[in-house]
Amino acid sequence: MPEKLARTAYSKISVKSQTVLPAEVRAHLAIGPGDRLRYRITPEGIQIDKAPPEGEDPFVAFTEWGGPIDDEDYADL
Repeated sequence: MPEKLARTAYSKISVKSQTVLPAEVRAHLAIGPGDRLRYRITPEGIQIDKAPPEGEDPFVAFTEWGGPIDDEDYADL
């Protein structure tokens, strides 16, 4: 089975700490205007994905469960 090669995309940070997501990233995440992103800080780096719509995450109020280990442990709930 051939190994999948990682693709790389770049963007710059503006003076207001803003950036534009490259088109291939937007397409891969299936995101558009008004969608929210989730940033997860892990030992391996930063994971960015499309955030679930507000109100669909029953654990959002529990800030003590906000770490990457908890994200992994409770991902299937």
